Amino acid sequence: MAEVTAAAVKALRDKTDLPMMECKRALTEAGGDEAKAIEILKQMFKKVQEKRADNATAEGRIFIAGREDGSAAAMVEIQCESAPVATGEVLGDFGQKMVETLLNGSGAETVESLMAQTPAGGSQSFQETYEEIVNKIREKIVINRIARVNGPVGGYVHHNYKIGVLFTASGDSGNRETLRDVAMHIAALQPVVTLPEELDPALISAERARLAEEARASGKPENIIDKIVDGRMGVFLEEQGVLSLQKFAKDDKKTVAQALSEAGYAPVSFIRWQVGGTQG
Repeated sequence: MAEVTAAAVKALRDKTDLPMMECKRALTEAGGDEAKAIEILKQMFKKVQEKRADNATAEGRIFIAGREDGSAAAMVEIQCESAPVATGEVLGDFGQKMVETLLNGSGAETVESLMAQTPAGGSQSFQETYEEIVNKIREKIVINRIARVNGPVGGYVHHNYKIGVLFTASGDSGNRETLRDVAMHIAALQPVVTLPEELDPALISAERARLAEEARASGKPENIIDKIVDGRMGVFLEEQGVLSLQKFAKDDKKTVAQALSEAGYAPVSFIRWQVGGTQG
C-alpha cells in the first residue's frame, strides 16, 4: 500500500475543503492516487444525502434577479436545515449564480434542467457544485422551486430572505419604482388573487345574495338594492385578498389598482413565495 504523506493529505484538503481525516481515508483507499481519492470523496455526497433524507428543511433563502429595464425577472428558493447555512456565503453565492443563470441563460422549466446547466464563466454544472456543497456542509439542502417571468415586472426579497415576490403588470411607463412598491405590498399584505374575477364565482354570487337579502330586510327600495350591493362588495372583495382592491401599503388613500394606474400600469399577476410555504 502506498504511503499517504501529510503533504498529500493537505493538498487534497486544500482542493476539496473536506476534513483532513476524510481526505486521508480517501487517499488510503485510493492507494495514494489523488484523482481517485477525489472521486471517492464525491461519492460521499450520496451517503450524506441518504443519511439526512428525512431531516426537516425549515430554513432557507429566496433569491431574485431582474433586468434593469424591468423586462424580465427570476426567482429561486433554496431550503436547508439551519439559519447559518441559509444566510451563509456559500449558499448565497450558489443561489445568486442560479437565479442569474435562470434570468439570463438558455432558460429552464424545471429545477433539474437548471441544475444541469453551467453558469457563465464556470467550469462545472450547478449539480456538481451542489454535491460539493452538501459534502462540505453536511446538511440537507433542497433547490425547492424556480420561476422566471417576462415584464414589466418588479421584484422584492424581504430582509430576512424568506419572502420573495415577483409582480407583473401591463403598460410601460418606465416607472419601475411603483412595480417594486407593489411587490413589497404583496410581501406584507399577502393577497390571494390579483383581480376580482379570479375568485370563485360561487363565493361572489353567495355574498351578493346575502347582501341583497340584508338590504331588503332593512327596508331598502328594490330599485337601489343593486347599487347598495355593489358598494358593499368592494369591502368584501378586499377582505378576500384581491390585490387590485387592497389599500396600497405605501399610500392607503388609494387602492393598488389606482396607484398602478397613476404610474401607467395595470395589475396582471404575482408570485409570492415564503420559505417552506406553497403560496404562489
